[in-house]
Amino acid sequence: MQPQLILAVAIGGALGSVVRYLIGIESGRLFGTDFPWGTLIINVSGSFLIGIFAALFATKWSVTPPARAFLIVGICGGYTTFSTFALDVWYLIERGQVLASLAYILASVLLSTAALVAALHLTRVLT
Repeated sequence: MQPQLILAVAIGGALGSVVRYLIGIESGRLFGTDFPWGTLIINVSGSFLIGIFAALFATKWSVTPPARAFLIVGICGGYTTFSTFALDVWYLIERGQVLASLAYILASVLLSTAALVAALHLTRVLT
């Protein structure tokens, strides 16, 4: 492990998390809390942002590994891991693995929701 990469991810993650928190609070204030508008806004905008970074890294920008880790893993990862999920789905589709991408989408949503429900139930039973 390179300390530079870890520091880049840590700083980017902290910044991304703070922005996520602030957008979540402001979205609730502006649109109400009956629907998870903040999460939707964060997931869509984070996916857009990681798309910009991925395209620029592939075509225009030549950045160091710490800079790439700061932007993709740190900023985008701290802001929303959904952006990474969306990028992974696209990479599978781009490689012609459409069925794998659909399986990944279904497995991610269903298994993550099932894990959350199981954890809620287990915690309620044990506490």
